Amino acid sequence: MTPMPTQRPYHHGDLRAALLGGAERTLRERGAAALSLRELARETGVSHAAPGRHFRDKQALLDALALTGFERLAQVLGSADDAGLPLERRLAALARAYLGFTVDNTALLELMFSRKHDPDVSEQLAAAVDRSIGSFTRLVADAQQRGEIVEGDPERITLVAAAGLHGLAALVAGGSLPPEEALAGLDEHVRLVLHGLRPR
Repeated sequence: MTPMPTQRPYHHGDLRAALLGGAERTLRERGAAALSLRELARETGVSHAAPGRHFRDKQALLDALALTGFERLAQVLGSADDAGLPLERRLAALARAYLGFTVDNTALLELMFSRKHDPDVSEQLAAAVDRSIGSFTRLVADAQQRGEIVEGDPERITLVAAAGLHGLAALVAGGSLPPEEALAGLDEHVRLVLHGLRPR
């Protein structure tokens, strides 16, 4: 008589990180619809119940992925920001970092800005968005102090500038604009954001 197969016990050192890594690979390769906690458990080598220690359901996993995406974006933008650069070069460096992140993480970006997050984590996500966009807000506030851009609410001005950049990123993510074309035209995009459409 063949013995019944036994479930593998929970024995992973950093299961949460392993699940998030596996989930991001699946997201990138097959999309959010293909994500399954049971399949991730199998791929990670733990029992099918083990992921429940970290994520109560698939939505909790998706929300955690979105949060880690914003944390990574904040790190990328923070590393690119140099307050010593002239305004246009500083904004271009941030824009290039943002667009580079979106080109490398198109599926993750779509998930990050999805409206389908659990209400319980909406405050965490709002704070994560603020942290990631904080580099742009600091740039605006610094430039206002130096009289380089218009006065007004720095967050509102950041929203206007970031909306154009995010729109560009969304075109890349959706396949409407080749990444190399978006990156090649980024300096002109920054000039248009700073100077508007009036003849110069």
